[in-house]
Amino acid sequence: MTQLEQSAAPGAEWWRSAVIYQIYPRSFADASGDGIGDLPGITSRLESLKELGIDAIWLSPFMTSPQKDAGYDVADYRDVDPIFGTLADFDTMLAEAHARGIRVIVDLVPNHSSDQHAWFQAALKAAPGSPERARYVFRDGRGENGELPPNNWESVFGGGMWERITEPDGTPGQWYLHIFDPTQPDFDWTNEEVKEEFRSILRFWLDRGVDGFRVDVAHGMAKEAGLPDYAPVADADSMGGGEENVPYWGQDEVHDIYRDWHQVLAEYDGDRALCGEAWLPTLKKTALWVRPDEMHQTFNFPYLMTPWDAKALGSVIRESLEEFGKVGAPSTWVLSNHDVVRHATRLAFTDDNPQGEGIGPLTPNKPDTAIGLARGRAATTLMLSLPGSSYLYQGEELGLPEAMEIPDEFRQDPTWFRTEGKRYGRDGCRVPLPWEAGAPAFGFNDTGASWLPQPAEWAAYARSTEENDPTSTLALYKQLLRLRREHDLGSGTLVWEDLGADAVAFRRGDIHVAANLGTAPVELPANAKFLVRSQPFTGTALPADTAAWYTAS
Repeated sequence: MTQLEQSAAPGAEWWRSAVIYQIYPRSFADASGDGIGDLPGITSRLESLKELGIDAIWLSPFMTSPQKDAGYDVADYRDVDPIFGTLADFDTMLAEAHARGIRVIVDLVPNHSSDQHAWFQAALKAAPGSPERARYVFRDGRGENGELPPNNWESVFGGGMWERITEPDGTPGQWYLHIFDPTQPDFDWTNEEVKEEFRSILRFWLDRGVDGFRVDVAHGMAKEAGLPDYAPVADADSMGGGEENVPYWGQDEVHDIYRDWHQVLAEYDGDRALCGEAWLPTLKKTALWVRPDEMHQTFNFPYLMTPWDAKALGSVIRESLEEFGKVGAPSTWVLSNHDVVRHATRLAFTDDNPQGEGIGPLTPNKPDTAIGLARGRAATTLMLSLPGSSYLYQGEELGLPEAMEIPDEFRQDPTWFRTEGKRYGRDGCRVPLPWEAGAPAFGFNDTGASWLPQPAEWAAYARSTEENDPTSTLALYKQLLRLRREHDLGSGTLVWEDLGADAVAFRRGDIHVAANLGTAPVELPANAKFLVRSQPFTGTALPADTAAWYTAS
């Protein structure tokens, strides 16, 4: 086996301390020039990721899909959608990544399929009570003639969570469940045929050499028996992270699925990993997803959603280390992804902005870009010093802000359409990356085509611009990742330090870490010698919205 494939000693597996870079394929790099990123585009930019210093990449969905929800509606789990390339392109990309010491995690969407999946098309043609319909959640409607949905559940994307079909004979028929869009019918995970199908899908990609899976909606596959009515909490985030006892989120039965998958991955060499997207109300519940026989990682969404406040941030870090530590798992820190407002914007936002709300042209009190960038750089400087694994979202290494001025006519997110424009959704964090300041589409491709419009001001954030600037966000990320690796900061423990109510401070071995979340400078030791600073400053007074690593011996 190569060094990349070798299994680490128990307790030292690669995923415990890795920095993993999320690639949103349609927005990363476009080799074909059609305006949509693709797998050859990713391959062409792998050297840039190696230079950045990450350990692995996670690819958002690239499998065959009608693209009603940007690939999270899968029609064939064993092939690549033509807009992204071919299976041969995937194999090439995987081999090139591994040749550079970069592991590859792929997105898996097991809660639902596309309505174009062969199974769902067969279910539409079959009779109520048939084996074909038993793969999905079909139910008779309520009311005298079944004209009312089976319950009152509301879709994450707005509107009801049930869609009524027309039976093959032309009569109004049963209803099927869709937590998300009507084009994304939910599987019935009490069905053994569904379970066996996904074991086979896991093995298909593991046999090709992938290093693990990020599991979409990992808390949503099991539903409470009887499907009881439920009224969500007002203004709660759409994925259930702030609510207790939601009948379609976080049910106990889902853990049996991951115990089963854990055994499948254990059949393969190289510490293959499962990472869960599980939005849960408490860290204690979140940690249940990474007990020793279940998943290996699960995103720390309570950390991601913490406001820019020292007391709140210190508290969530303490609780995370405690709760994940109880089950012998690392915390998996994250600040941005393809579903939330980019943290270089979000951390300066003063109004409530639940997950999925987004920011657009008519959003009041838009965040200040300069404050957001300063806080975003400081937040990452703090995060990359913490023990455990960290995920980065493409473009954050450039300090990209949320694209807040996308015209309505260019919007793509189903949330925008399902809510009739009341929620902007997630397009603002999905705009294609700027690689070269003076090139067409900023180097995303060589034709200038782009599936979402790129803000003109992004020329200042292009990689070609930042590569030559030692004070750029890109330079900061490279420095942080190099020092993190040199000092093995992904492993070990931390010792808390007190620098006042507005600071989060701790020591990692001989390295001190401090972040100032207040408005006044925070005094650091007079003998502080800085390894890295999120913003340039002189002296030893740590400015507001700034973080630093230093020694003080």
